[in-house]
Amino acid sequence: MKTFLFWVLCWNHICGSQSDLDWWRTANFYQIYPRSFKDSNGDGIGDLNGITERLPYLKDLGIHAVWLSPIFKSPMKDFGYDISDFYDIQPEYGTLQDFDRLIRIAHDLNLKILLDFVPNHSSNENEWFEKSANRDPDFEDFYVWHPGKDDPSDPTKKVPPSNWRSVFRGSAWTYHNKRGEYYLHQFAHFQPDLNYRNPKVVDTMKGVLRYWLDKGVDGFRVDAVPNLFEILPQNDHYPDEPHSSLTEDENSFDYLQHIYTMDQPETVEMLYQWREVLDVYTARDGNMRTMLSESDSEISILMTYYGDGIRNGSHVPFNFKLLFNLNKNSNAIDFRNTIHIWLDNLPEGCVANWVIGNHDRNRVANRFGSSRIDLINMIINTLPGISITYYGEEIGMMDVFVTWEDSVDPAACNSDPDHYLEFSRDPARTPFQWDDSTSSGFSTNPKTWLPVSPLYKEVNVKVERSSRRSHYKVYRKLLQLRRTPTLQKGNVETRTHGQNVLSITRSYPGEDTFITLVNIGPDHEMIDLRELFSGRLIFHIVSVSSSRQEGDVVRVPILNLDPYEAIILKGAIQY
Repeated sequence: MKTFLFWVLCWNHICGSQSDLDWWRTANFYQIYPRSFKDSNGDGIGDLNGITERLPYLKDLGIHAVWLSPIFKSPMKDFGYDISDFYDIQPEYGTLQDFDRLIRIAHDLNLKILLDFVPNHSSNENEWFEKSANRDPDFEDFYVWHPGKDDPSDPTKKVPPSNWRSVFRGSAWTYHNKRGEYYLHQFAHFQPDLNYRNPKVVDTMKGVLRYWLDKGVDGFRVDAVPNLFEILPQNDHYPDEPHSSLTEDENSFDYLQHIYTMDQPETVEMLYQWREVLDVYTARDGNMRTMLSESDSEISILMTYYGDGIRNGSHVPFNFKLLFNLNKNSNAIDFRNTIHIWLDNLPEGCVANWVIGNHDRNRVANRFGSSRIDLINMIINTLPGISITYYGEEIGMMDVFVTWEDSVDPAACNSDPDHYLEFSRDPARTPFQWDDSTSSGFSTNPKTWLPVSPLYKEVNVKVERSSRRSHYKVYRKLLQLRRTPTLQKGNVETRTHGQNVLSITRSYPGEDTFITLVNIGPDHEMIDLRELFSGRLIFHIVSVSSSRQEGDVVRVPILNLDPYEAIILKGAIQY
């Protein structure tokens, strides 16, 4: 018999009584990249009316809440993460009236809509920045400015205030000729950082939240939380950050340890203040306005995002551990250890969440291999708490090769033709594959903003809905399973069986038990089911490549798992 490790969590204790579960505690969140979901007017760019048109698809799939990547008015140099007007819609996407219609129809379908709140910076074309550059008294300190340091080789010139590096390579400081000072941009030069040490900035951004809450949104995903604050100048100078030893590329963001520009103490306090804004709206009608926050900080910092025992913070501090720590070379022990980074540190009363893809990372099929698509979806959807899905992962979309000439992502364009694919996020942002018609049913235009996958005729919603087995059907069954009391309220037990088999057992008194079994490795593996359950078991959900039949009874106690096979077994109620 193979050795195994196990761990049990009493989920009722962690989540409180849960007699009346708030919708978000076990919700399925779905990220839409608006440019790529559905084009309603034939210009090759996705838009709000296209999203509205496809809301019934998401409802039928089993989604509870939709998070929209930025839809605000923008020069689109970073596709919405450079906002020129926080109070209006990007014309390519539609109008405020289109947005109102989307909200109304989503709510009629009992779907929640969350917006991407981008608080760290604006576009340099935002009127706030233009006024700040002109030293308008109301905006002079709206951004982070500094005159720079004396150039030791030329006393008539100034050099950047510090060695800080941008996420998009190069210095995080750019000189503004009109103002005669450097401004900070932790991302691209066209994304100047707002100054959260200025109370006017804090009040203004709270006003942005209220504006969209008044329009009916159900919450926000907060972008780039760790970058909100940087250390105060010391004697009017910013200190240099130390070398990280991760790379010798001096232009790389990874060249430095970001001890002065990320995870400053004030960051968590700001999250608590934003939560207070949302809670005012929640108190009015009882509908929880939910906050998701983006960060991959140390686990001890992330746990403070939830709250401090007195004040509440983010409902969902993104759990990127699965996303960043695992790849196609990881085994079952790696998976289990990574899962427990979160579960073992989760504060009482808080809810875990599981993120396996987003617009900044390669797709699941490319990071783990196409044979593991169902396996990954089974893991994140049978663990306790919240699951978060990036559009297209439910049908097994893959990255699309994008040539240097077609690249539009600034992370790639700031590189060169020989290295751009190392940085490009374009391959994971391509149009959604609805059917086998022109441009995969995404648009009537054969020319789309990014190229459509060459696999779209085989991998699309229409084909997978009609197939006897498909990733879509597995995913939809998983979301149906998540509605059961066992998955919503039950205990969780995780085990590894040898190097390559992971089991997740969910149980709840008076309800069926469900056991997820995944063979992460390329070899056949055996597992003794008596280690997990003593009663009758049936195959409840099986991966596309499995030879099992759903509904069949498990006849033998020793189960032989095929390479990359993933199944969910149902055990009868134990009395």
